[in-house]
Amino acid sequence: MDVDASYAYCERLTRNQARNFYYGIRLLPEPKRLALSAVYAFAREVDDIGDGDLPLETKISELARMRAQLQDLDAYRDPVCAALGDAARRYPIPLSALDELIDGVEMDLKETQYHTFDQLVVYCRCVAGAVGRLSLAIFGSADPERAPELADTLGLALQVTNILRDIKEDKENGRVYLPREDLAKFGLEGAWEADGTFVPGAAFDDLVRFEGERARRLFDEGLRLLPLLDRRSAACTGAMAGIYRRLLTRIVAEPSLVLEGRQSLPGWEKAEIAVRGLSGLPVGGRSAFQKIHRVGNTNRGKTLQG
Repeated sequence: MDVDASYAYCERLTRNQARNFYYGIRLLPEPKRLALSAVYAFAREVDDIGDGDLPLETKISELARMRAQLQDLDAYRDPVCAALGDAARRYPIPLSALDELIDGVEMDLKETQYHTFDQLVVYCRCVAGAVGRLSLAIFGSADPERAPELADTLGLALQVTNILRDIKEDKENGRVYLPREDLAKFGLEGAWEADGTFVPGAAFDDLVRFEGERARRLFDEGLRLLPLLDRRSAACTGAMAGIYRRLLTRIVAEPSLVLEGRQSLPGWEKAEIAVRGLSGLPVGGRSAFQKIHRVGNTNRGKTLQG
């Protein structure tokens, strides 16, 4: 496959299918941007298999095929494999992390239940922490020993935010990722059952704010990665994290919104966060989170300004 055309395919896919992700990686110099697009494109193909309408046995077979591709990317005449193979020759990309991503998707197919947050962390580290470690291999860092753990933690923060954002959609697809012990803590155990549902109210709001505070602490820890990266890699990471962190503040301020559908930030706001990251400005810190958390109950019906 023509490598340039393969990278172009991966970049188009990333731009069209991963708006939040692309706002960050567009800040990278071209070689890193293309390599990260190749990583995302492969991850996207894996996710699409898991979320698609194929029979379970076919999904398992397709995931096995994706694993086989990782063993010899050059053997497949496929644009994603061609781009990822070239990227792996240019950067020390740990392709085993993509194996972990496939593990995470297989956990979804088995309808794994998460009784504790520690069990959920295992899943999150497969589907999000792995992407963080792959990204870090392309970025490079000033502290190779400490940076992978921080990248993993930041990925965990992003995934917990995703789980809160997608509560309604996931439940409609028969999945509840929130730990059962947390649901029990707030009297919402019935939501786990096949015919159960989440109902707006104080208990649900408290649950979301509990999980939101957990994600906020993970962001605080994971963002310690930024000083270990070069300027543009830090801007990329900061932009992606900043978008999700600001989304988290919106969700925590008005938890019932996630029961209406998937929440997102407008394009202009994502662009503003990206520009702030590239300029070295903060993209939303703990004080902003705490302020919205504190006044959330009194702001129902109002438009939040971030």
